[in-house]
Amino acid sequence: MTTAAKIAWDDTILPFQLDHADVRGRVARLDGVLKNILEQHDYPAVVEALVGEAALLTAMIGQTIKLKWRLSLQIRGDGPVRLIATDYYAPSQTGEPAQIRAYASFDADRLDAEGPAFPQLGKGMFAILIDQGDGKQPYSGITPLAGGSLASCAETYFAQSEQLPTRFALALAQSTTPGSDPEWRGGGVLLQHMPKASPFAAGEGSGEGGLLTADDLLDGSDAENWNRATILLESVELTELIGPHVSPDELLIRLFHEEQPRIFEAQPVRFGCTCSPEKVRQAMSIYSAKDIGHMTTNDGKVTADCQFCGAHYEFNPDELGFEANK
Repeated sequence: MTTAAKIAWDDTILPFQLDHADVRGRVARLDGVLKNILEQHDYPAVVEALVGEAALLTAMIGQTIKLKWRLSLQIRGDGPVRLIATDYYAPSQTGEPAQIRAYASFDADRLDAEGPAFPQLGKGMFAILIDQGDGKQPYSGITPLAGGSLASCAETYFAQSEQLPTRFALALAQSTTPGSDPEWRGGGVLLQHMPKASPFAAGEGSGEGGLLTADDLLDGSDAENWNRATILLESVELTELIGPHVSPDELLIRLFHEEQPRIFEAQPVRFGCTCSPEKVRQAMSIYSAKDIGHMTTNDGKVTADCQFCGAHYEFNPDELGFEANK
């Protein structure tokens, strides 16, 4: 992989529109972001794959929304992988990168390190949460874990909660360069039909468990345009999604040249964590003196670790409004 390729394409989200199909979309390439997310932890490869897929989804979904602060994915299941949590922070100013962080919680004793990834979530829920900052009412939408992949869960969420036909194509793989450890690369394409009223969404859907799908939301020429675009998307190859030799704009021409793709300015994205001593103090404020006592070490320090970036914090109990145990 050339340095120029990494600078130009990696860790970016490219918005586009297919004018002939009334469809919008995003192309994402994540490289350094995934490396920085995953190097904070020592996850088995099967967990890393789920975290990488969640990060890709978060990047593309977050960039489609006129977001002022944070979009989060929370994926909870009763299987060996209990939780995957991601955050996308919108740029504070035009031209600045968006920031992503992610982590997972899992039961190592139950995990099948050689098995497929998605089934190890078990039964549970896929949630998208949008926080627009102080003074704004947070939004959340929840759908069941269904469809065999996190991408399918996200498609179901948009059909069920937003009545917005959505399709993802994702690819993740570990690349190796001489003298270096394997590193994850990810690439994806998001398609969404332009928002409009969906009178066909009433009643039970055709998806798993009666959930709505894109086919339940469109008819006539809209359905024909959407089907044509998704069939073209299904022809994409893994090397086109994550390889260094096809840029995102070239990929769009290869896939959708007859739909007249129109691209917009790419959004850079970086790994970033918003934890700080002050935020940890605020989080500690909900605990009782008894709880703080359990968190206090033998040398009289209250400790906390950030699950996202691994930062370690130590406080004196009196900094948190409690007296140290004598």
